[in-house]
Amino acid sequence: MRISVVDVGSKTVRLVVADARDGVPLPVHTAKWRLRLSEQVRPGGPVPEEAVERLTEAVAEADRTAARWGAAGPLAFATAVVRNAPNRQEVLDTVRTRTGVPLRTLPGEVEGELTFLGARRWMGWRSGPLALLDIGGGSLEVAFGRGRLPDFVASLPLGANRLTHEFFEEQDPPAPERIRALRRRVRHQLRDVAARIRWEGPRTAVATSRTFQQLGRLCGAAPGRHGPFVERELHCGELRTAIDRLAVLPAAERAKLPGISAPRAAQSLAGAVIAHTAMKLTGIDVVTVCPWAIREGIMLRHIEDGPSWWAETARWDEDARSVPAPVPLRIAAARGH
Repeated sequence: MRISVVDVGSKTVRLVVADARDGVPLPVHTAKWRLRLSEQVRPGGPVPEEAVERLTEAVAEADRTAARWGAAGPLAFATAVVRNAPNRQEVLDTVRTRTGVPLRTLPGEVEGELTFLGARRWMGWRSGPLALLDIGGGSLEVAFGRGRLPDFVASLPLGANRLTHEFFEEQDPPAPERIRALRRRVRHQLRDVAARIRWEGPRTAVATSRTFQQLGRLCGAAPGRHGPFVERELHCGELRTAIDRLAVLPAAERAKLPGISAPRAAQSLAGAVIAHTAMKLTGIDVVTVCPWAIREGIMLRHIEDGPSWWAETARWDEDARSVPAPVPLRIAAARGH
């Protein structure tokens, strides 16, 4: 069986085509299309018509590419940049009508649940009670669990792009007081969730997302070309030093640092502050940077639970339509399976 996933994120549309063998999604082809939606959509604002046009074209090309590689119609989802937009349903309807691909949004808690599954399968059972941190463009997902799916998951409006717009838009580099204000926001909104993580006392902590991957590289982790099986860690103390390094540089200069890509340079400082504050509050000294995340979690659910599970996302999407942006803090118990 060959399956494919399309992920519409804040910067790119990504396609993964994989063979499902022995319960493991083995990638055979990946592709991405740069859209940089986060540069065109202000937090909580609508997706402009031109951006919808480019998004539709990218999803259509991803669908054609998946077909050329022998995969069925892709499991396609959009993250917070579309989920929180007031014209979200118009965007989803336009993509479906013009491409035939049923693009969906998932509540942040469901994204966290699927990301946790991907991380759990990558890390294995020897990792024991597992904590997860995932920083996206619009939201931060935190999860903890002892089994296949998390015991609880929380989604907070603490994405790197969202907070860059709110705190750092007027100055580049930002003034020290703006960095302190951002840190206070993260501490305030993360306080209750962090207390739960400390109480649970996880054996292992993992971090996913491009934000953590780039911060890991900045702090000395092996580059991506060394492959996914090289262990990569990010230490809280090293991250604090990296913040001092990023804070004095404008975005154009940050893009010259190891691991920091030009499209994400502007939000790299906010991402570092969010990551460091989350690790400090939760008492996590080191995280393993995990290469598997939500796309792998979706493929694993498809392999392990059968194709019918994706139909449930239609219900999740209906539920999500009634949630106003930004997505509020909610701690949700994992669905039983």
